[in-house]
Amino acid sequence: MASGNPSVHPYGLDPDTIGRPVFSATIRPHQSLSRLGFRIVMTGCCLVSLTVSVWAWRMGFWPVAGFFGIDMLAIYAALKVSFRRGRSFEEVMISQLEILLARVSHRGERHEWRFNPLWTKIVTVEDDEYGLQRVTLVSRRQQALVARDADPDERARIAHGLGQALAQVKKGY
Repeated sequence: MASGNPSVHPYGLDPDTIGRPVFSATIRPHQSLSRLGFRIVMTGCCLVSLTVSVWAWRMGFWPVAGFFGIDMLAIYAALKVSFRRGRSFEEVMISQLEILLARVSHRGERHEWRFNPLWTKIVTVEDDEYGLQRVTLVSRRQQALVARDADPDERARIAHGLGQALAQVKKGY
């Protein structure tokens, strides 16, 4: 039975903190270039393209200039798509009541998965050469990948934090 103190829960859980996050993380995709890096790469590529195009034009190989122009457009488009995709992110939150995984695409579309922390386990796939390849939350018949766009080191840190938080929540019950 409960002690004489009315603020103590009979099972040791604090009703004021039961919904607070034990673990919370926002995971963004790995980006290899900053905005400044993008400008430097594009400036360097354009200078090389322009120099080779002028030389090829003078030598009589005028179609080379057109192909370099198409290459520059393709590189620019690929890097812009990469930056746009970099706006996506995942949010993971573990409380004593639930695990919430929310994935927000670069378009702002939001998908959510909710798990009971007592029935959830973390399944990882690790490669000796490349590190942690996959972190999956599994609960009954439901599963969801976590940190799918992160690099292996960040994925390992997230998996470690998730494991500690789940152990803390399960220990509390």
